[in-house]
Amino acid sequence: METVIVGNYDRIVIPALTNIRTAGGRLRGLRCVHTVLSGSGVNDEDIMDMVCLRLDLMAVLTIKEGLPEYLHVAHLVPDQVEGKGWTKLDPVHPAAWRQSCVDLIEAIEAEFVRLRPVLDVDKGRDRALLISVTTGSRTAAEESLLELSELARSAGVQVLDQVIQRRKKIHPRFILGRGKLMEIMLMSLRLGANLLLFDQELSPSQVRSVTDHTDLRVIDRTQLILDIFAGRAKSREGKLQIEMAQLKYMLPKLSTRDDALSRLTGGIGARGPGETRLEIDRRRINDRIARLGKELAAVGKQRFHRRNRRRKRDVPVISLVGYTNAGKSTLLNTLTSSDIQAEDLLFATLDPTSRRLRFPQDMEVIITDTVGFIRNLPAELLKAFASTLEELQEADLLLHVIDVANPSWREQVEVVERLLRELALERIPCLKVFNKVDIVRAQGGGTPAGEDGVFISAKDAATLPPLLERAEALLP
Repeated sequence: METVIVGNYDRIVIPALTNIRTAGGRLRGLRCVHTVLSGSGVNDEDIMDMVCLRLDLMAVLTIKEGLPEYLHVAHLVPDQVEGKGWTKLDPVHPAAWRQSCVDLIEAIEAEFVRLRPVLDVDKGRDRALLISVTTGSRTAAEESLLELSELARSAGVQVLDQVIQRRKKIHPRFILGRGKLMEIMLMSLRLGANLLLFDQELSPSQVRSVTDHTDLRVIDRTQLILDIFAGRAKSREGKLQIEMAQLKYMLPKLSTRDDALSRLTGGIGARGPGETRLEIDRRRINDRIARLGKELAAVGKQRFHRRNRRRKRDVPVISLVGYTNAGKSTLLNTLTSSDIQAEDLLFATLDPTSRRLRFPQDMEVIITDTVGFIRNLPAELLKAFASTLEELQEADLLLHVIDVANPSWREQVEVVERLLRELALERIPCLKVFNKVDIVRAQGGGTPAGEDGVFISAKDAATLPPLLERAEALLP
């Protein structure tokens, strides 16, 4: 199929090629040839179009005094040439062109495939580039990207590379600069990425703009966290909470660029043209959110009655809080000889779990494990888990579990303490529990000086008696 696009005297507008997929997972199988009445051949706009549209090649025919002058050709390369992911061929008169375009394109495609062979173990897995655009320090961006990489690992995403761009001002449309966007496109071609994962939350227009220019799936940190939660929730309440958070996140991101909007859904006896497809989708989502709210309210009442029965028995409650992957579930397992799922993954535990624990002084308590916190926790997610986090309001003591082996543990402590203040939990006594001291000592380090708390290894029951003594002393 050949497509001819007519431009004006200074530009050609290439439409979105959403229905034409890339050939062999690399180039699109399309080439662009256009003419110019003046100029020096392939310019920066041509290169941008070639990279972002994954065109096989870009050819520019210069015209002088009404006659063809030179044919300028550029194409992508799998290895950078002089720091660029494309190269330009020497210009020739069109009558002197002797090279087969098909042979040239097949050779380029074969080289892409050769440098990154498709492995069986990669099939079915998303292959992502992590991207951070920040107006702050590079160090903070690197730490945040390290956490994003762990989130990606928890979601089963293979991380290929990461890109950090510092800007004075975030680009309102692409979030990053057009030059950096082109660099990312070339990197995705070279590495075989099919997903761009942004560390910052993107607006609906930014998602659409980046998607349209890269032809890659684009998600942000919030959507990744929601996806992890959706895969981990096991209880009915947890599933309801996650579905509500996802719908609220999705609602403002409904695209207005759907061809179905041109179809009207009115019928015989209906006044006016009826609703557009977009309006119907929004109404259905709002209806579903309303139904989920009612179901969650009913579940909340059941949870309230359970708490009432617990209060009548006058059994003290201890709640484990802390940053995700700090070792809360492992500590609960060791204290109560349980087998709750505990993995070296972010958000391995979502649904609250309660177990009975007997102190050495013949005192029985209920100890509860809750969802872990994380920096930049999506607001909708925090609202969705409001009913679950109500369990913390009933606690007589909070055990703040801290992964002291993590180099950023102080920043993580600040995140947790800020979220506890937002949840109005600062009135409840809180004991800091510094976990993973065995790892710190194995690395030649020592326990933090001047910290008020207990130092344990959640995997080693022999380190836990001091924790039980301090906890029992703090209970009313």
